[in-house]
Amino acid sequence: MSRTLHADPLWPRAGGWPPLDELGAAGADLVLLGIPTWRTSLSPTGAAATPAAVREALRLYAPFVAAGGTGSAVDLLPLRCADAGDVTEPDGADGENRARAAVAAAAAGARVVVVLGGDNAATVPTALGALGPGLGTAGLVTVDAHHDLRDGVSNGSPVRRLIAAGLDGHRVVQVGIADFANSPAYAERADAAGITVVHRDELHRRPMAAVMTEALDRAASGGGGVHVDLDVDVCDRAVAPGCPAALPGGLAAHELRAAARAAGAHPAVRSVDLTEVDATADAPDGRTVRLVALCVLEVLAGLATRPAGGR
Repeated sequence: MSRTLHADPLWPRAGGWPPLDELGAAGADLVLLGIPTWRTSLSPTGAAATPAAVREALRLYAPFVAAGGTGSAVDLLPLRCADAGDVTEPDGADGENRARAAVAAAAAGARVVVVLGGDNAATVPTALGALGPGLGTAGLVTVDAHHDLRDGVSNGSPVRRLIAAGLDGHRVVQVGIADFANSPAYAERADAAGITVVHRDELHRRPMAAVMTEALDRAASGGGGVHVDLDVDVCDRAVAPGCPAALPGGLAAHELRAAARAAGAHPAVRSVDLTEVDATADAPDGRTVRLVALCVLEVLAGLATRPAGGR
């Protein structure tokens, strides 16, 4: 829904970023790209509408991190951000190839690519495009209630497909796996592949930032790049009503945001996707789409803290 926003020269807004080719030779810190997959979804979804909705929601926020705890205030406005638009019809073999090429082009000129899905099928071309031929040394962290190890091609199969493409399961970490959201067969498949599983219950006892740091370090242990899949249906259904598969008892919004910031801060992370949001099914207040927009900014905030030399 279009909004009329108050203009204040002293309160710059996030989003509205230029195309990547307008930034020149210096490239970008973060490139936003839409991959609105939906055709192979196991649940009816209007996820193709989500990238546009998130771009609009970004304009609600300021690119500024206030000082909190022992941290310092950070102005994100000087970071170089670009928008690579959306991949047209990214489903199917041809569409997936276009999406993969678009991610690779964006990654060549950026420190981090943030992909807006679409359903979880967007994870495959995102990871393949960002990690490129180095998949054998790369890693994957998913923040998801589900293992996504199904057979076939769907939003339920991206982790299995990436392992089949050469990703080492011992460098795959799945954070937030939930009860009543998987099956014995897929749990056994995860174990057989060497996947590290962090159950939802563990996140009641440990801070998300600490869990993500460990997960990202494990994923990066092969020396290659890391892709992070933030499947928003890992969140509590009250937080993310726009996610068809979200369960009561999932993550809180602040936990998903903490995961996004940790991903942005880790020097091995090359790409992050935000998936499984159906903007057409969101609550009237747009809370799910707004959360996705904030996660984009959390990745940017994390990126601002990367050590010197961190890509």
